[in-house]
Amino acid sequence: MANSFLDEWLVDANSLSIENQVIDMTLLDAQLGKEYMIRAIETDDPEMDSFLFSLGCYPGEPITVVSRRRGTCVVSIKDGRYTVGDELAAEIKI
Repeated sequence: MANSFLDEWLVDANSLSIENQVIDMTLLDAQLGKEYMIRAIETDDPEMDSFLFSLGCYPGEPITVVSRRRGTCVVSIKDGRYTVGDELAAEIKI
């Protein structure tokens, strides 16, 4: 079947592409236990950007959401686990 329904859906490793439109995902959208690549960090706070960078949280690095609890995400970055609030998790694009 040349033009099947599945042929119309193109799935990138970290984003869904439908007819050349990319739907951005954040850590809030991540599946638990699945590794994603950080695409961008969109904070307005240079100090927060520096802090995240010091943790190894910057574009091009893998990140995994380990669990979610009461407005937070526990993430695994490199060899560490960190808790980030949902507000910050929404600013980390995967």
